[in-house]
Amino acid sequence: MSDKATQALKRKDSSIFKAVELVRNGEADGVVSAGHSGATMTLATLRIGRLPNISKPALATIMPNKSISAKTLLLDVGAVTDCTAKNLYEFAIMGEVYAQKLLGLSRPTVGLLSNGEEDSKGNALTKEAFKLMHNVPGFKGNVEGSDIFNGSVDVVVCDGYTGNIVLKASEGVVSTVFDLMKLHIRKSIPAKIGAFLMKKKVFKKLKEKVDYAEYGGAPLLGVKGCAIISHGKSNSKAIKNAIFQAINYNDSNVNQAIEELLKKNNR
Repeated sequence: MSDKATQALKRKDSSIFKAVELVRNGEADGVVSAGHSGATMTLATLRIGRLPNISKPALATIMPNKSISAKTLLLDVGAVTDCTAKNLYEFAIMGEVYAQKLLGLSRPTVGLLSNGEEDSKGNALTKEAFKLMHNVPGFKGNVEGSDIFNGSVDVVVCDGYTGNIVLKASEGVVSTVFDLMKLHIRKSIPAKIGAFLMKKKVFKKLKEKVDYAEYGGAPLLGVKGCAIISHGKSNSKAIKNAIFQAINYNDSNVNQAIEELLKKNNR
């Protein structure tokens, strides 16, 4: 894990290089990896290649929101730390198409992560990206961090530096909340009884909502193939779901749909 991602290009005998080459050569439809995420992203981008009209790929992940059945797609969460406005625009297109094809949303809404909902809010990057976003069919404007979890939009777009911090901070909050709940439940007999009664109906569903293993991994959108990057601590359930995610990704023709929408908008 201490190796630089670019070193993966030199290690042609490594398992991730060989797996990516199978996709590149058409011998496999997708690659799933819970190893060095930087190596997987680098090899997938440079060996499999990017889709036409995509300048940089984006790593997308599912975030829980307060709606019982809905989810929020957040991208980028680590593929591109230094983004341009054009990158964010492309992320929005890819996110909208993914939400349609894989999440089953007929008209997904898209928001640009900023420090306020007003059109004038944001830094130089988001203000420039905001102008381009009007070509995204489902664009609703700027959104704040809380909108990721309240379900006000289906897709939230940001640069990979910000997205990765949001993702890891969210994981930390979830872990802390569960630890605090366990701590206080142990101290109270009535709380223990209540927790026992809620174990199956409430806690089980809550755990499913926030458990990374339920989603399997994060797709690297924008490459000419399928690359699913799973969490380094993935268990067997997470790997199983990542494999099914790769199958669904290929069956959805999401890459073709991304190309078509970009061609249409770039005319």
